[in-house]
Amino acid sequence: MLCKKLICICQNKKRRQSRTGLYFLIPSFLGVSIFVLIPFLDVVRRSFLSAVGETFVGIYNYKEVLTNEAFLLAGKNTLRFTLICIPLLLVLSLSIALMIGKMGKMGELLKSAYLVPMAVPVASIVLLWQYLFHPQGLMNEAIYKLHQIIPLFPKQQIDWMNTGYSFWILIFTYIWKNLGYDIILWIAGLASIPDSIYEAAKVDGAGEVQCFFYITLPNLLPSLFTITVLSLLNSFKVFREAYLIGGDYPQKNMYLLQHLFQNWFRDLSLDKLSAAAVLVFFMIFLLILLLKRAWDMQE
Repeated sequence: MLCKKLICICQNKKRRQSRTGLYFLIPSFLGVSIFVLIPFLDVVRRSFLSAVGETFVGIYNYKEVLTNEAFLLAGKNTLRFTLICIPLLLVLSLSIALMIGKMGKMGELLKSAYLVPMAVPVASIVLLWQYLFHPQGLMNEAIYKLHQIIPLFPKQQIDWMNTGYSFWILIFTYIWKNLGYDIILWIAGLASIPDSIYEAAKVDGAGEVQCFFYITLPNLLPSLFTITVLSLLNSFKVFREAYLIGGDYPQKNMYLLQHLFQNWFRDLSLDKLSAAAVLVFFMIFLLILLLKRAWDMQE
């Protein structure tokens, strides 16, 4: 009898604790529903309607988007940007995080220095771009000086932001801006690995390479998934720099999906904008699911 009473008391206590946690979640859930879920459902609804009159048109908007040259160009550039930037950023940030972890106090100073780009305002970055890559900017001046020393360098002025170089400048800006953020996340993941594992491995004769591939990487898989997703989401924020310096229609290699969405929103093409937004959402969602599945298979 006493045991049954104790069990009932424990069960009631657990119910009260679960309800208490639910009360804390309700405000956040309401905020996400009002500002994210409900607007997104409205976007899905609009993707099947015409912009004028809101008559049902089925998948016509999706056909228009998938055959639109601007969408195909922006999608190709965005995909290319992501496939180059994300692996490069992950490898560089992990390499630097490993290096900082072995430098002691000097590494702490470097860790703070890598966070400086995150504090730089976007407007300052745009001014830096103009100062460096203007036809009469610092980059062309440096190339002209090198031409005087080594004639192999060209001496003509290059309009960097209106050539194919603009795409690589965009990649450099993204990596420079987000490198410190990823380094901090990698350092946090490295700090969670017990030193005793490395000590035991070294006693058994394992070298640095074996420790990295058989201890460090397997223990960093949860961090790798998180950092990859965050880096993917942050890659969409590079639009601010490209938009401020290139406007609505930058050089074609810099023309991203965000430019397309901005232009369609300005023109009130809500039908195509909604359909494109839904397509991009499901592509990103599918990519994250595939990454999660790949990481789960590795664990």
